[in-house]
Amino acid sequence: MISLQGLEGKAKHIRELILTSLAEAGSGHTGGSLDLVDVFTVLYFNHLRHNPQNPLWAERDKVVLSIGHTAPVLYATLAAAGYFPEDEMLTLRKLGSRLQGHPSYEFRLPGVETCSGSLGQGLGVALGMALAAKMDGAPNRIFCIMGDGEQQEGSVWESAMAAAHHKLGNLCAIIDRNRLQIDGSTEKVMAIDPLRDKWTAFGWNAIEIDGHDFGQIMMALEMADKEQDRPTVIIANTIMGKGVKSIENDYKWHGKVPTKEQLTDFLNEL
Repeated sequence: MISLQGLEGKAKHIRELILTSLAEAGSGHTGGSLDLVDVFTVLYFNHLRHNPQNPLWAERDKVVLSIGHTAPVLYATLAAAGYFPEDEMLTLRKLGSRLQGHPSYEFRLPGVETCSGSLGQGLGVALGMALAAKMDGAPNRIFCIMGDGEQQEGSVWESAMAAAHHKLGNLCAIIDRNRLQIDGSTEKVMAIDPLRDKWTAFGWNAIEIDGHDFGQIMMALEMADKEQDRPTVIIANTIMGKGVKSIENDYKWHGKVPTKEQLTDFLNEL
């Protein structure tokens, strides 16, 4: 556990790693990677049972990044937590790199639990992990990070129904609710509100928070831990591009990266 000031420092550093690696790569997804930083910072530095020196520890908690195109936030957090050297971030999206554009288990990057990126599938994978842990009587908790545009996928709701049926209290989904997807507003592309009511109707413990408030993130995760017979979903209201004011809430930065000339300005905005 680290202090609030410590969390703020970690989050700033993770955002620096994300921006620097994306500028070096020349391609990738900036907006969603930046807005998930605060959630990932709390998860990896104040909540998860994990060990960077023993990434395959049998009793570890597991994170499934369903929204695979935001891989830079996963990689940067893992690097900052000590899973691999931070300078490897500069190989993002390079040929032969372990840091592919979407997480790939094939490369055995420490801390990556599964391949992801085909939206709508991550919750099903996490469901399987949680059900296996429950059947084995294992202590692992499973966390699945999803996008809000991803809630338009039918497979999400099939998995949601199954998780409630199997009373998977060891499963926690976190939705990045920035209200934007690649084509614009989620509510214009295909409305998903009232999102919390839908998850509640599917039998989940649904919690809605400010996804940039460390206190609220910690509280929601603690509440999820206390649930025994219901899976929990945390709807984290976020700002796409959080930390770089000049690009915040601009859907055009969903799949756009800073040039090396812009990088200095962006780093100064953090």
